[in-house]
Amino acid sequence: MIPVDIDLIKEPEVEKPVILTSFPGIGLVGTILAAHYVMELKPEQIGIISSDALPPIATLMDGVILPPVRIYQMKDMGAILIHSDVPIPPELANRMSRVIVEWCVAIEASKLVSVAGITTFENKKRVFGAATTKELLEEIKDHVEVFRSGTISGIAGSLLNECVAKNFPGMAILGETMGFNPDPRAAAEVANVLNRLFGWNVSVEKLIKEAEIIEAQMQKLAEQTKMQESKAKAKEESELPMFG
Repeated sequence: MIPVDIDLIKEPEVEKPVILTSFPGIGLVGTILAAHYVMELKPEQIGIISSDALPPIATLMDGVILPPVRIYQMKDMGAILIHSDVPIPPELANRMSRVIVEWCVAIEASKLVSVAGITTFENKKRVFGAATTKELLEEIKDHVEVFRSGTISGIAGSLLNECVAKNFPGMAILGETMGFNPDPRAAAEVANVLNRLFGWNVSVEKLIKEAEIIEAQMQKLAEQTKMQESKAKAKEESELPMFG
């Protein structure tokens, strides 16, 4: 079993927090949204998630070393943000999801929100939603397009599977995008939905204004994410039974 650890600098001070999770995926929707929260709100980092299976990378911000998967608390919003700068290898996704949801239960979080992108052919910048129970879906259905059928891949999906297994409230909030290219506008639409859902007031003005700069900065990560997803898909296809 691949070890995954949550290493806290300090215990969370938010009671019954909403847990937001952001991992690189289609359109980097969650990653861009989380980076915007970090830059705009300056939340306090309270821990990291570590594993030997994560890429050996440290990121930098203003000369300060930041491990690739970090935990922040946003006290004014009653939320905790789990934000990754690196794609999560497929072999690590289920184990990391289990550890995260077990921690959510342990700290008595209110719910987990898995933020990601969803590819469509229309690209109307809609925001889709799904939930682990019908009751939770009722809470969000007036703010999102209900994602009625399909799949949510990668750790964004495995987190929700683990929520079901642990009977813990979980939802997916998915920004509509055209593909793997970074999509700040989709992230802005997701931020607007989260504002309405939770009574937050996070401005998205910078996301829209600096969209082209953000797209250029995130392009390399988008390419790495696409490569990771392609490997995962090839592995899945090779393991499918053949009939004939």
